[in-house]
Amino acid sequence: MPVDAPEGFARAFSSAWLARDVAELVGLFAEDADFLTLTGDWAEGRQAIARTVTGELKGAFARARLVTGRAKLRPLGPEAAVVHQRFVLSGVLNPDGSDAGRIATILMAVLQRTPAGWQAVSAQFNVEES
Repeated sequence: MPVDAPEGFARAFSSAWLARDVAELVGLFAEDADFLTLTGDWAEGRQAIARTVTGELKGAFARARLVTGRAKLRPLGPEAAVVHQRFVLSGVLNPDGSDAGRIATILMAVLQRTPAGWQAVSAQFNVEES
């Protein structure tokens, strides 16, 4: 589903993540996008993003839930914007299978208006340092 406004990007990301819908998640990115994931993988392009996200959602994040926190949108003119979105991540599994507890994260995405809607050309999903 296309994102009609930059404000909808984080909600669409969260919805696709929670549904474990890799195709929907990858569709939020431009064909040649870069994505730095929570595990530190740097995926370049949709195919690499799909491979990386598939592995992550089947691994440590198989049961992970996202709860939305503070958001900030910075328009960069009519065709681009930067979105910052805090999430609290829960249900993450440690390598030994134990629960990692609640983790504060930040999704930062540089968005561009395209014929397919607003898409990320570059994004980082990081653990928030305290």
